[in-house]
Amino acid sequence: MWGGRFAAGPSAIMREINASIPFDKALWRQDIAASKAHVAMLGAQGIVAAEDVKAILDGLDRVAAEYEASGVPENWDLEDIHMTTESRLAELIGPAAGRLHTARSRNDQVATDFRLWVRDAIDQADAGLEALQKALVARAGEHADSIMPGFTHLQTAQPVTLGHHLMAYYEMAARDRSRFADARLRLNRCPLGSAALAGTGFPIDRFMTAQALGFDAPTANSLDAVSDRDFALDYLMAAAQCALHLSRLAEEFIIWASQPFGFAALPDSLSTGSSIMPQKKNPDAAELVRGHAGRVIGCLTALMVTMKGLPLAYSKDMQDDKPPVFEAAGLLALSIAAMTGMVAETTFRTERMRAAAELGYATATDLADWLVRQANIPFREAHHITGAAVKLAESRGVALDKLPLADLQAIDARIDERVYAALSVEASVAARASHGGTAPDEVRKRVAEARRALGLE
Repeated sequence: MWGGRFAAGPSAIMREINASIPFDKALWRQDIAASKAHVAMLGAQGIVAAEDVKAILDGLDRVAAEYEASGVPENWDLEDIHMTTESRLAELIGPAAGRLHTARSRNDQVATDFRLWVRDAIDQADAGLEALQKALVARAGEHADSIMPGFTHLQTAQPVTLGHHLMAYYEMAARDRSRFADARLRLNRCPLGSAALAGTGFPIDRFMTAQALGFDAPTANSLDAVSDRDFALDYLMAAAQCALHLSRLAEEFIIWASQPFGFAALPDSLSTGSSIMPQKKNPDAAELVRGHAGRVIGCLTALMVTMKGLPLAYSKDMQDDKPPVFEAAGLLALSIAAMTGMVAETTFRTERMRAAAELGYATATDLADWLVRQANIPFREAHHITGAAVKLAESRGVALDKLPLADLQAIDARIDERVYAALSVEASVAARASHGGTAPDEVRKRVAEARRALGLE
């Protein structure tokens, strides 16, 4: 590969540290596609003869078929996927293969291949998140009326509906999809034709190759094009945020499936047993999703640190750009799939959820609100009165709506029998009909909107 520049070949250490074929072989589809677009452009521009173009295109198809059937061979002397493909092409078609690399460098070649791979990863993440949203919407529609305790500080706060709770994660997934879409938009410029760093003297048509590969346009600066990895960082930032949301959802299911809560029975297909305790049903899939979030964040940090302080243009440090992206993409795809299955297949124990909502004095705020609306009491005073009522109910081990009217009036004489209509958990959730609130009718509206947005109706 190095021609006459060096008197001796690389040492064993250099050979091992320099080779990227063990991981960048994942780019083979993108490398074949970009090479085909490049040589077609060279032919259209009269830079390479038509017969050589045809031989190269046919040869690349043969190489792709071999890779598809048997995988990419790992010859570390060839270093990477680019030289591996070009070497095999030369074995198949002879000297014409050497014309493929006209007017390009491995610098713009890998920048193009990597963008194509990340673009595919973004599309896969978006499709996975859409499936997760559909699962969330389906279950939220089933449980628009199912009452459960809403929490702050993991303490019972106010009654909400399970449908409302699940739709919160629909919104998170929507933001994740928008971040991936933003990253894809910025990514979609083609570096091919930037060559090593300064462009090329050949009369190439960069717009032709950009269009052939589905890019919106070619990149505008050759130095930036070969050294930019913002697109990979954008992907990892979106992936990290998405992984955080999936981790939060996983934690909810872990808590709900625990015996003290008992809100949910996770599917057997996403649970494991214990090697010593036969009664155990462990939420291992959810725990691994929770753990994967840390690894995805680590991938983002690794690439950020790699790129820190690199001068223009390409530096070999950037060979380490792909492993963290590949790892994060694999972890994210698994996490999305696991949580989609968990949402779709979990059995929710709604009677237990409702009972828990009643136990935690979750309607205390409703009593305070009733005092403000019906007795014209300032909220701070109503808050104090309600606190006294909760203390009394707690001392007797009963719910607020089970306190006798005489006892409530002993706390404040302005309370009358109308208060009981506001103290049930059903009345509490129904009252919260503001836009985006937990009232069942409002949840059904949000579910209908989501179904339309997802093309389900």
